[in-house]
Amino acid sequence: MQQSVEQTSVEKDLPSTKLKRGLTTRHIRFMALGSAIGTGLFYGSAEAIRMAGPSVLLAYIVGGIIAFIIMRALGEMSVNNPQSGSFSRYAQDYLGPMAGYITGWTYCFEILIVAIADVTAFGIYMGVWFPDVPQWTWVLSVVLIIGAINLVSVKVFGELEFWFSFFKVLTIIIMIVAGFGIIFWGIGNGGQATGIHNLWSHGGFFSQGIMGTIMSLQLVMFAYGGIEIIGITAGEAEDPKKSIPKAINSVPLRILVFYVGTLFVIMSIFPWNQVGTQGSPFVLTFQHMGITAAAGILNFVVITASLSAINSDVFGVGRMLHGMAKQGQAPKMFSKVSRLGTPWVTVLVMMGALLIAVYLNYIMPSSVFLVIASLATFATVWVWIMILFSQIGFRRKLSQQQVNELEFPLRGGVYTSVFGIIFLVFIIGLIGYFPDTRISLYVGLVWVAVLLIGYAFKLRNDRKKEALVLSSKA
Repeated sequence: MQQSVEQTSVEKDLPSTKLKRGLTTRHIRFMALGSAIGTGLFYGSAEAIRMAGPSVLLAYIVGGIIAFIIMRALGEMSVNNPQSGSFSRYAQDYLGPMAGYITGWTYCFEILIVAIADVTAFGIYMGVWFPDVPQWTWVLSVVLIIGAINLVSVKVFGELEFWFSFFKVLTIIIMIVAGFGIIFWGIGNGGQATGIHNLWSHGGFFSQGIMGTIMSLQLVMFAYGGIEIIGITAGEAEDPKKSIPKAINSVPLRILVFYVGTLFVIMSIFPWNQVGTQGSPFVLTFQHMGITAAAGILNFVVITASLSAINSDVFGVGRMLHGMAKQGQAPKMFSKVSRLGTPWVTVLVMMGALLIAVYLNYIMPSSVFLVIASLATFATVWVWIMILFSQIGFRRKLSQQQVNELEFPLRGGVYTSVFGIIFLVFIIGLIGYFPDTRISLYVGLVWVAVLLIGYAFKLRNDRKKEALVLSSKA
C-alpha cells in the first residue's frame, strides 16, 4: 500500500510524464491485428507448412486458443486497472518488483528482435522495385519515417496504423474469397474446381507426422506474438473499460480465421510440398488466379505489412519503457513525454537501436529467420507466462465477492491460466529440443541471467541512494 501511495505521489509531481488518451476501439482492434498478422503469416507460414504439412492448420487452431486465453487474462487485469506499463506493471504489483523488471525488459527485447527483422524485410522488398538503391538506404529511411510517426500525437499514430493494417487485412480477405472461388467453382482456373484433396493427397493430412505438427508450434506461437500490445494500449484508450473487452473478444477470432482460412486456401490449391520457403505462398496463389501483377501487388502488401509491424513495435517498446520508468524499473528520462503526449525519448532510443539492422544485413546467415523467430518466440512465451502468473497473483488478492464483481473475467480463472502456463512451458521445451533453435534458448536464458544481475545492481544502487537521503536528513 505504501509503495502505491509513493508511486502516486511521484506521478503527481511529474505532470509531463502523463500519456494522452486518444485511441479508439477501431484503432486498438487494428493495432492488434497489425501486430499479429505480419511477419508470421507473410514470411513464416511457408516454413511452418514445410515442418508440418497440412496439419499445420491444427497447430494454428491450438495456438489461437492459447493466444485467446492470454488475451483474456491480460484483459481481466487491464479493464480492472488500465496502465501504460501494462503487464510489466501487473507483474510488479502481483508478483513482485523483480518479476516486473524482467517482464518489461524481456518484452522490449522481444519486440526489438522482431522490429530488426521487419526493418530488414522492408529494405529487401523495396530492393525488388529499386534494385540499384543500396538496401541500407531503405532501412535508414523507414526508421526515420516510423520514428516521426511515433513522435506525433497518439491519435495520428492510431489512424495511420489503422490504414496500414487495413491494407493487409483487405488483401487476405480478397485472397480467401478468391481462393474459395478456385476451390469450389474453378474461377480463374478454366472452370476446373481444384477441390481440397491436396490436404491429404501428398502423404496424408499428417504428412510430416505428429512430431512435425508439434515442431511447427514454435513458428505458430511466433506468428501470434504481438497480440499482447492490446494491454499496452489501455493507458491511452479513450474508454478502456469498453474498448479493451470489445477488441479482445473480436481480434483473436479474426486472427484465427485469417491464419487458418489463408493456409486452408493455399494448401488446397497447391500441394503443400510445392509451397517453397524461398517464395511467398501469397504470390503463388495470386498468380494461380491469373493476376499477372501478383509479384507487384504482393510486394506492396508486404511493404505495408512491414510498415505496420514496425510502427506497432516502436509504439509498444516506447510505452513499455515509459511505464517502467514511472515504476522506477527503467531510467527516469524514459518517462518524459512531448507536448503532444508521446514518450519522445523512448521513440528516439528505439530508432537508434533499430539502426543496428543496417549492420545485420551484412552478417545474417541464410537461416536467420528461423533463429530470430525462435529467439523472439522464447521472449514472447516468457512474457505470456508472466501475464498468466500475474493473473493468478491478481486473483489471489481478491475475495470471492470481488471475483464475482470483475467486469471482464477470464473464464475458468486460475485453472485456465495454469493450463496456459503448462502449454507455454512445453513450447520453451520444444525450442531447446530441436538443434536449429536450441541456440535461441541459450541466448534467452543468458538474457534472463543478465537481467537478474542487472536487477541485483539496481537494488544495490537504490539502497545506496536511500542511505544518502537518510544521512542527509540526519
